[in-house]
Amino acid sequence: MAVLSSHPDTDQIEAAESALPRIRRYLDEHHEALTSVPVAVEDSQEELVLPRAAVELLAGVLAHMAAGRGVSIVPDHAELTTQQAADMLNVSRPHLIGLLQAEEIEYRKVGTHRRVRAASLLAYMRRDDRRRREAADELSAMNRELGLD
Repeated sequence: MAVLSSHPDTDQIEAAESALPRIRRYLDEHHEALTSVPVAVEDSQEELVLPRAAVELLAGVLAHMAAGRGVSIVPDHAELTTQQAADMLNVSRPHLIGLLQAEEIEYRKVGTHRRVRAASLLAYMRRDDRRRREAADELSAMNRELGLD
């Protein structure tokens, strides 16, 4: 599995903080979904043309780096161990196993070991986030109805 991982040092944090506003400004000014984004190579006349989706991912990576957080990039097709999946969810491995057994997250068995596709884990995370937002919205509505806001 090709997982790219990085934890930024002070110089990298500063570089990310400097680059992030410029990339965000460019993306805000150029809304075309399929537009390639030109990137100038420092100390060179060369210009790279990157897909917008890659630059959007780069902006997300830079935001985490600017905040001093490490970043890992995992391809959708990658298969994770249960410990790796639990770490991504920030839960214990036994809790993750419970989610797998409850069929909340798709997985497959390789011998006696469970493997979780990154895409399945991300789909679960999106569903869980949506459920949490809906629950928070419902609580807010109840507070308004009761005049507690």
